Amino acid sequence: MKDIQNLKDERNVDIQKVGIKHLDMPLIVQRKNSTNQVVSAQAKVNVSLPKDYKGTHMSRFVEVLTEWQHKNLLGVDIKGCLEQIIKRLDAQNGEVEFKFKYFIDKESPVTKLKAPMSFDCIFKGLMYDGIYKFVLGVEVPVTTLCPCSKEISENGAHNQRAFIRVRVSYDEDKQVWIEDLIDIVESCASCPVYPLLKRQDEKFVTEKAYSNPKFVEDVLRDVVVMLRNHEIVNEFEVECEAFESIHNHSAWAYQAETK
Repeated sequence: MKDIQNLKDERNVDIQKVGIKHLDMPLIVQRKNSTNQVVSAQAKVNVSLPKDYKGTHMSRFVEVLTEWQHKNLLGVDIKGCLEQIIKRLDAQNGEVEFKFKYFIDKESPVTKLKAPMSFDCIFKGLMYDGIYKFVLGVEVPVTTLCPCSKEISENGAHNQRAFIRVRVSYDEDKQVWIEDLIDIVESCASCPVYPLLKRQDEKFVTEKAYSNPKFVEDVLRDVVVMLRNHEIVNEFEVECEAFESIHNHSAWAYQAETK
């Protein structure tokens, strides 16, 4: 049958990124304790398209991802998967990104009761001119308590749930575990949040946040300092968003650095 996609295009436009997104599929995630967790991921894959080609072959993205998943390599060898995609699509550059929820059994601070807590995570591989880069991203819910509110109020202070979003990149022969990155982020907040709290736990987290007030700027700076001092991380992005309890807007801060 005639392949329209292989016809020559005359408009002289190189397309930087073309591909598929919102593809649901299973992903294997290596846990810090050497076991694996299979998660439901949403994939986004793209390659560059030279100006002479009318279109790319969309089905080949799914074919390669399916092959890699059946080999139990998807999530373990993202670089190999991306290299195969670029080869099969006859492209120069490419990207693959997986968004997924990662579950950790989290222990309450006083009663030590455990319950699963989910974290939105990202694995992303980029290949440009033969150079590969991997990006790990996490979104961590935390509690922040307003220093200004505490200072001016005779009783109490307003607090809110916030999200700290971090993306880090590091060398291929190194490893940053999702669990460790979450621990770094949580340590920079007024207090972590938990999936299960009894009365003793609620007292603890309320008092901990009150004794550790932080603006979004404080949280952001603390995370930045931790990542600047991290021995493995080469590049990072940090975003902190607090859903204000006394305003109809969010407080927000952002920083990106290459070490």
